[in-house]
Amino acid sequence: MLGIMRASEAKTIADDRRLDLVMITPNAQPPVCQIMDYGKYRFDATKKAKDALKNQKRAELKEIRLSMTIDSGDINTKAKQATKFLTDGDKVKVTIRMRGRQMARPQMGVDVMNSFYEMVKDVATMDRKPAVDGRSITMNLLPINSK
Repeated sequence: MLGIMRASEAKTIADDRRLDLVMITPNAQPPVCQIMDYGKYRFDATKKAKDALKNQKRAELKEIRLSMTIDSGDINTKAKQATKFLTDGDKVKVTIRMRGRQMARPQMGVDVMNSFYEMVKDVATMDRKPAVDGRSITMNLLPINSK
């Protein structure tokens, strides 16, 4: 703390110490300045930001493919896998690819999707309801604790 002084005096003190005069709060009355090594400050700030990004977990989008004629054992296995993904904090995209005559009855695929959601609804919320889009039916699930 050097107190209140003219900018020219503060600049000469900073030059004598071979440091920079950095304005911290320019809108205050009088403006607040600090004598520091600005290059080192910027380096430390970018390093701290990189470390914060390293420790952050990004939610991935995992995909699970079902079929319209899936059996109960297979859908249970897929539901367990989806539950594992969701508890790890990842998003899950569930898809059904319709082939041949299945295109005539897309409601059957939507029913399979709804029954799949009923199996995982204790750990998931439906982000996007089952929607028919051409040959595929898709549904997105989010972990229940995510916002």
